[in-house]
Amino acid sequence: MIPIDAVITWVDGNDPVLKKKRDAWLTEKHEDKSEDIAGPSRYSSSGELFFCVASILKFATFIRRIFIVTDGQDPHLDNFLRMNFPDTKTEIRIIDHTDIFKGYEQYLPTFNSLAIETMLYRIPDLSEYFIYFNDDLFLTSPVTEDDFVHEGKTVAYGYMHLTSTAWACRLLGRLKRHSPFKFRDSMLNAALIAGGRAAWKFIRISHTPHVLRKSICRKFYAEHPEMMLRNIRHKFRDKEQFNPQTLFHTMSYYGGQCILRSEKDVLIYLHSSAKREEQTRKDIDNLRSSREARFCCINSFGEATQEQKKELVSCIGERLGIDFSNEFGTEFEG
Repeated sequence: MIPIDAVITWVDGNDPVLKKKRDAWLTEKHEDKSEDIAGPSRYSSSGELFFCVASILKFATFIRRIFIVTDGQDPHLDNFLRMNFPDTKTEIRIIDHTDIFKGYEQYLPTFNSLAIETMLYRIPDLSEYFIYFNDDLFLTSPVTEDDFVHEGKTVAYGYMHLTSTAWACRLLGRLKRHSPFKFRDSMLNAALIAGGRAAWKFIRISHTPHVLRKSICRKFYAEHPEMMLRNIRHKFRDKEQFNPQTLFHTMSYYGGQCILRSEKDVLIYLHSSAKREEQTRKDIDNLRSSREARFCCINSFGEATQEQKKELVSCIGERLGIDFSNEFGTEFEG
């Protein structure tokens, strides 16, 4: 049994101190006004962290430690943990941005998820293999080490994507004046950096947890320090940045150190929005009934209606066997 830690990135965008700090760095550039780059929804927190942490403690008992990476904030998990996991042996540590940006403090503060993800491997005492979760991800059923590490090789969930198709989508998006920088663009940039066979095909990652190796991250950035600076110097997401997970999955895959598995059936991508009521209904039903799914990503939980949120919290509570009423009770009053 190898040590495996979990890493969760979290931000409470409703915190007035953080909001004031963020607003001070916003510019009048069109890019900074984009919802995909610096819009409020990118920093919203509606309690999803409780789902994420609870699911790891419930369904991934092999996890050694949980590191929650944040910017001078406290998620206030103590009472929740005492009530629901009083006997857990899994250590939970809060890691500040200053811990992972040590020696690079000139690039703080940052409001850029790609910059933060670039530095996760620098968490003190982090295990060689670590699983990265966005705070809107949670486990929906028991998982084992083999779901993430198989015979020493990391497991990536996604599919092989033609680089030419990604280029075509980027050009089409620009012609239609879509967002200047989307999730796929960061993956295409990663493929171009990886080079070699990745210039033809790369791993198009899904919204699942991602297992990475600290030594591979450290070696790459030691040999290519300019790539680290390329990703951490921007306060907000920038079109020159790359997705670190795609880069390391793709390099590891072509290096024989990574196994690619399909996200089909194991991932529920749950839309939660008043504008997509029919799709939200379908996704909630799927979450309630699916027995194959291991991962769920809640898209824009903060934009759901009160009734949708209430049903989602109830449904997730059923899957995890946890009553979340103390964490969300006041949200649904009235």
